[in-house]
Amino acid sequence: MEMTQQDRLDQLLNAYSHHYDIARNVTVEGGNFPATAFYYLRDENYLISKQHVLNAVESHEYVYFYLTEHLDVESLQKQIDLSRQAGMSHIKPNREHMCSLVTLVILADTVDPEAKRQIGKIRFRKNFRLAFHGWMEYRIAAMEISTNSFLSNPAGKEVRKLLEGNFPSGK
Repeated sequence: MEMTQQDRLDQLLNAYSHHYDIARNVTVEGGNFPATAFYYLRDENYLISKQHVLNAVESHEYVYFYLTEHLDVESLQKQIDLSRQAGMSHIKPNREHMCSLVTLVILADTVDPEAKRQIGKIRFRKNFRLAFHGWMEYRIAAMEISTNSFLSNPAGKEVRKLLEGNFPSGK
């Protein structure tokens, strides 16, 4: 029995659910996503007791999922802009902010060849106050279900590996 896009999304969300906060049918300004997964980590070093924090670092990841039958350049650019804007709205740079990752995961039945090229070229990284208040990086990974192929930008290699691990033989 062939998996539907929704089945694939459920499988991915199950993989993310161990460390991420999952939300379904999320509406953001300008559009909506079938699901999101947010991650937050705070690490602190103390002096004698927890009341005396020497330093602290925070790390965030905001993952947006998109499902489509055919991914063309226009819809890709729209989803990139939408997810990047939504992710950036959550980032609050401060001296304890180390990094934030904004990630778009696409599950598409077919992907336009020009959209494939554009996915590989996408690069966006921003430093906040010369990186003293952290940085953010935009990652994108996609799965073309019909050919069981996986795509990503250079920053999204980890996400592509997660997709490959969850769907190894096109299941």
